[in-house]
Amino acid sequence: MTLTVISPAQARMLTAVMVPLLALVALLSWATASPVGASPDDDFHLASIWCGDGLRAGLCETGPSEAERVVPESVTTSACYAFKPTETASCQGGDIASSVTTMIATGRGNWTGAYPPLFYSVMGMFAGPNITISVLLMRAFNALLFVAFTTALFWLLPPARRPLLPIALVVSVVPLGMFLIPSTNPGSWAILSAGTLWISLLGYFETHGRRRLGLGLLAAAATVIGSAARADAALYAVLAIGIVVLIAARRTRRFLVSLSLPVALALTAAFFYFSSGQSSFAESGLASNASGSDWQQLLFVNVLDVPQLWAGVLGFWGLGWLDTTLPGVVWVLAVSVFSATVFTGLQSTSWRKGLATSAVFGMMWAIPTYVLVRSRAFVGEQVQPRYILPLMILLAGITFLQPAGRAFALGRVQAVLIVVGLGVANSVALHVNLRRYVTGTDAIGWNLNAGLEWWWGVGPAPMAVWIVGTAAFAGVAAGLLALTQSRTSAPSR
Repeated sequence: MTLTVISPAQARMLTAVMVPLLALVALLSWATASPVGASPDDDFHLASIWCGDGLRAGLCETGPSEAERVVPESVTTSACYAFKPTETASCQGGDIASSVTTMIATGRGNWTGAYPPLFYSVMGMFAGPNITISVLLMRAFNALLFVAFTTALFWLLPPARRPLLPIALVVSVVPLGMFLIPSTNPGSWAILSAGTLWISLLGYFETHGRRRLGLGLLAAAATVIGSAARADAALYAVLAIGIVVLIAARRTRRFLVSLSLPVALALTAAFFYFSSGQSSFAESGLASNASGSDWQQLLFVNVLDVPQLWAGVLGFWGLGWLDTTLPGVVWVLAVSVFSATVFTGLQSTSWRKGLATSAVFGMMWAIPTYVLVRSRAFVGEQVQPRYILPLMILLAGITFLQPAGRAFALGRVQAVLIVVGLGVANSVALHVNLRRYVTGTDAIGWNLNAGLEWWWGVGPAPMAVWIVGTAAFAGVAAGLLALTQSRTSAPSR
């Protein structure tokens, strides 16, 4: 019997092929771990999607007033379990999976121009009479888009810059990002944009030829994807572009010529921002119950409490409609991994990196504080962790930047601890999320198949989804960190 031993190069190539496949499986596990209507404000977003491509018979029809549209009833009532954690998704009934449904009028939708329209238009291509199939297709598309985009970007980047992309993403997306990426929430595209725009634009400045062209195109795509999903993502895109220009700035003619792309991208993001109704919130704020509070009191309390939002990204707040409370082991592990890796990245700092990191960190504090004070609200109202997640991804990526000629790398023990910590956090979060919908939180136990009250009509059972999703994510984390341990060279200049 002959043993075939593969070379390190072959092992890295096999890992590079398997990691995207495992990432897709991990995201699809999350996509099937919650019912239709589970992502925040899905009654608004689903109605906007069904009307995203205009009036269509049986999907989106003229309402009794200009501010209303007529859509399938299940689109607006699917989240019947929202804010009731002991209530399962069985309250939806069988109509949601039927191709014949009642049409009702709703005033909650994007036909008033609150959000940029592109996300809803693209998702609208998958909208059909069967609500369940349509939503699952949308979630699968967003998962595939994320994996395909990040994989293409990874291989286009200069070798020394490649570790920045996967490490910044993997330490930031558990658990909230894993829930939102394969969802029908515009935050899915905002996360993709935040994780890819800055590094693709940095690679554009540091490369030549076809690689430079490809990275420039990806930077443009990332700008449009984020800015066309949420107005705040457009604002974050301008911030990311400014940070990269600061880091890459050189007193050369080549750099001045190269500035044409980031300027064009910034103008594109600004166009999406100002053409969206969301931009008005910067002036008027959001509705809240704290209208009697003095602005100085609001400022003082919110400045101290804003870090709750950062921890909320990593599991301190609930998932879904904020009614899926996660156990402490999730956010303790996720916060520990995120903090440890960021501090590891800061052991090497230049004045440019220090200024960039300070700017992003300052925005993480200032933006939510400003919106809360303008809204006369306290932390816990209106502003949610999902709005801050793009900034945390950007912060992680910037702190991992190393001087020219060096790639960010973690020691073997550090890598193992990250894989174990994030693997456990993701697994527990996925299990709790499944439990909340299949039996409600009043049931306790490891076996998700026992006492089942809700599940999809076809496909693997909840326990199978949990086991496969757990193993796939652990494989992704291990594979990505293994790829970052390989020898890298200096960025091309």
